[in-house]
Amino acid sequence: MDLYLIAEIGINHNGDVDVVKAIIDSAVDAGFDAVKFQKRTIETVYTEEFLDSPRESPWGITQRDQKQGLELDESDYRVIADYCNKNGIAWSASAWDMEAQRFLQGFDLPFNKVASAMLGHLPLLQEIAAEGRKTYISTGMSTLEELDDVVGLFRETNCPFELLHCNSTYPMADGDANLLCIPMLKERYGCEVGYSGHESSLLKVCTVAVALGATTLERHITIDRTMYGSDQAASIEVTSLRNFAETVRKVPDILGSGKKILTATEAPIREKLRVAVDMADTSQ
Repeated sequence: MDLYLIAEIGINHNGDVDVVKAIIDSAVDAGFDAVKFQKRTIETVYTEEFLDSPRESPWGITQRDQKQGLELDESDYRVIADYCNKNGIAWSASAWDMEAQRFLQGFDLPFNKVASAMLGHLPLLQEIAAEGRKTYISTGMSTLEELDDVVGLFRETNCPFELLHCNSTYPMADGDANLLCIPMLKERYGCEVGYSGHESSLLKVCTVAVALGATTLERHITIDRTMYGSDQAASIEVTSLRNFAETVRKVPDILGSGKKILTATEAPIREKLRVAVDMADTSQ
């Protein structure tokens, strides 16, 4: 099994393309397959009343200041696309509205991503499915009946997809992971299922997820968990990325085939240590 690793940068860049590049560098060094962002049209996703409400942030004193400060524009994404291309890593973003998804259509993205919060946004789901591009679908905050509808939509449009088991708490307590949903979702929908994690622990949950058959891991990453931002505490710091990637990629080899055989490495030990006893003699 080839495990696909997505480094979720999200909004942990705090609107700084230099921070984005530093995180991409670390993801490339660790051997991740892709980095991912979040794209919003601020005036569409939030009401005027909300945007005008107070909020202290590095960018000002209103919610609008904060949301705009975290948002990357088209020139930023052109830089990101070029930087990822030069460094041999894929990138994509999860759109939170129709305009944002159509913005992303201006790039040749290898996959789409449906955030858990968007599972009830039927027009957006239809827009994404109509592209026919492989889509990762996070399943946080959803019921099985809701997932039945989403899976049905993507199957009707012949859009390839993979579900990502997810618990939408930030950070998630390890005890809330409920990872047995991974084989359950695989059996129910007959599709590949990965895991999107928001836990503060480094490896415990993700290694179990891979052992249970997760084919993709998506993990939030950051330069420093003490940086400003609501997602920082649920992220892996870049200094730990290489160890994370190396460990989770070893899990399939550690699990093996499940077939009980005499291995080539065991054979000489057997020759040296095994005591040959006629079982027939021991019964007398």
